[in-house]
Amino acid sequence: MATERAGQVLTAAEIFDLVRADLASVEKAIDIESVASVDTVTTISRYLQQSGGKRLRPALLLLTARFAGAERGRDGGDNGMAIQLGAVVEMLHVATLVHDDVIDVAQSRRGRPSANVQWGNHICVLAGDWLYMQAFQTALRERNFHVLDLLIGLTQMMVEGELLQLERIGRIGITEADCMELVDRKTACLFSACAKLGAVAAGADSHLEEKLGDFAWNLGMAFQLIDDMLDFVSREATLGKPVGGDLKEGKVTLPLVYALQDATESERKLVETALEDRTYDRASFSEILAMVERHDGIQRTRERAQQFTDRAREIVGEFPDNPYQRALFTLTDLVTERDR
Repeated sequence: MATERAGQVLTAAEIFDLVRADLASVEKAIDIESVASVDTVTTISRYLQQSGGKRLRPALLLLTARFAGAERGRDGGDNGMAIQLGAVVEMLHVATLVHDDVIDVAQSRRGRPSANVQWGNHICVLAGDWLYMQAFQTALRERNFHVLDLLIGLTQMMVEGELLQLERIGRIGITEADCMELVDRKTACLFSACAKLGAVAAGADSHLEEKLGDFAWNLGMAFQLIDDMLDFVSREATLGKPVGGDLKEGKVTLPLVYALQDATESERKLVETALEDRTYDRASFSEILAMVERHDGIQRTRERAQQFTDRAREIVGEFPDNPYQRALFTLTDLVTERDR
């Protein structure tokens, strides 16, 4: 996949090439920071960190750090703070995943048994807590109150998002606004924080930090909406977890919200049955997918994601052309057009 911008074409590989050395340093930092005094915690941490994630969030932080540095006329050079913060955001992200899997009683993650299946809920909750605290310990070494403020605000947003989602589990009357609130709190706020932390690492001013945060927030909104759509139309081997898992866990996401707006009484009953049973024994997934597609739930979700993508492009398009600006622009395509 490639995107033309300012007369040049960037591929996904070329985007990651811009920060490949920094990402390798992030991996080393994560490996070092994942060592605990209790062997079980170290084992679980490394199992989670080595489960094949794309490292999109640290890559976003590193790209925005390089971009902000180029904007200030100091491209290249030492990127030590950005590398440490890249490790921090990935550890925070992984901690949220292990807690999510416990809450959702998940069986798999990225094509492997989830940590809670391997080690049990009690141990995994504590391992997730340890990862959270280790991430903050790593961030604290930067001795930067603004960094801590961003991370604390981010954590509060994500926890509140999880609580709101739990309150809404099994409810069919979820609105588009409800969905957007959860997408903001559970995904977009983390993307935004990554970009802001990248700007801080580059010594950028508050205006550039906010601009990059706004760009990444829109990118994160698009990312999660595509994720919600793929939960209906992807394949388990591609998705890394069972297709249709959201509804099976009692979650009504945007594709279903759109479809239910025009659904018949019998179609609503089908969804209610799945929400009640938390299985597809009485209401088959294929029937529900056909209903979602029949009422344009998939297409409308893709179009809504595209609106956020377009806004992200507008923001980054305001900046002068350079390799990092083109990379950020191309990220919008990689998010919207991905198949997993």
